Amino acid sequence: MRVAHALQARDGDEFAKPGTLVEVRFVKGQSLSLTAARLLALMILTAGGDAWEPVAHRMRKADIRRGHKGNERISEMLEELHRTLFAVDDLSWRGRKATKRFSLIQSSREEVDEDGAEAGWIEWEFTPDARRLIRESETYAVLNRQAVLGFRSSYALRLYELGALRLHRRQATWRADMTAIRAAFGIAPELYKDFAQLRRKVLDKAKAEIDHLAHFTVDWREIRRGRAITEIEFSFHPKATPGRLSAAEAVEPDPVAALPAVRQAQAPQRPALPPPASAKPLDSTSGSVRFPTGSLLYGAEPFGEIAKTHGGGWARDLIADAYRAEMGSRLANLTGAKLVKSWTGFCQAFAARRGRP
Repeated sequence: MRVAHALQARDGDEFAKPGTLVEVRFVKGQSLSLTAARLLALMILTAGGDAWEPVAHRMRKADIRRGHKGNERISEMLEELHRTLFAVDDLSWRGRKATKRFSLIQSSREEVDEDGAEAGWIEWEFTPDARRLIRESETYAVLNRQAVLGFRSSYALRLYELGALRLHRRQATWRADMTAIRAAFGIAPELYKDFAQLRRKVLDKAKAEIDHLAHFTVDWREIRRGRAITEIEFSFHPKATPGRLSAAEAVEPDPVAALPAVRQAQAPQRPALPPPASAKPLDSTSGSVRFPTGSLLYGAEPFGEIAKTHGGGWARDLIADAYRAEMGSRLANLTGAKLVKSWTGFCQAFAARRGRP
């Protein structure tokens, strides 16, 4: 919840989903539709670090419609969330292994406009069981709102959450037998009984969407016993920073590019401060070039010029601070042309996410 509070304070597209909610499995024969799964993600994003509190959370219905293209009825999604059961391993009153079944949403209220329009707000409370799982979770997955709303398959969204939970572990893998996989994805018993169908309808489609939209890619290894496939091991690999640009642009077009040319021409230009006379341009192909530790305003080329060209008008040092925070310890090992490419991609993605300052 501390992570959720921190991400909420940034007011960006990233939010934290507790690992216990990511790993909760569907009761046999039940699953969430893509639209309901998206709504649940928006609820968790909105509740943020207060999701474990026994309080009501609120969200504008307009925010839900924007995320869902305006094609779904909010009341139907809420009712689906109410009736869907989840399961976790627990202990009985005698201390024996047991399966606990519960729902995530305790109650909800939807404002109804007299004209029938989907206006106003919704309000909901998580169940005590859901709040306990959230409160006790020691792991979390960092998800991106635009990626969540960009998925076209509920299976892809589910695998995205599972991958985001494991991405930064020492071993970024998830290994499960076929029963556990079907329960995690919420695949109905009568669907995809043949593994070739499951591979084509579920795994291949999920991989294609994740590789395009997420900040990581996914692969899997089929484990056999004789001729039968008994387990699958998924592995998740983080993308380089430039590789994340296409996903953001695919879901939400660059607002700067959408502005009329006249308005762009009228945008005030910040005067560029000349570098000191002693400053010399760096050879970006040299392996000795490293990212500056200080301001990008003086003697920090080509990084300052790249930020000016591709950063959408945002302050160079603001973008640089965000880049250092995202790259962390990896930045120490990034030099030369690879560093320049990574920095350029990050500036473009930064401008695409935030628009014009």
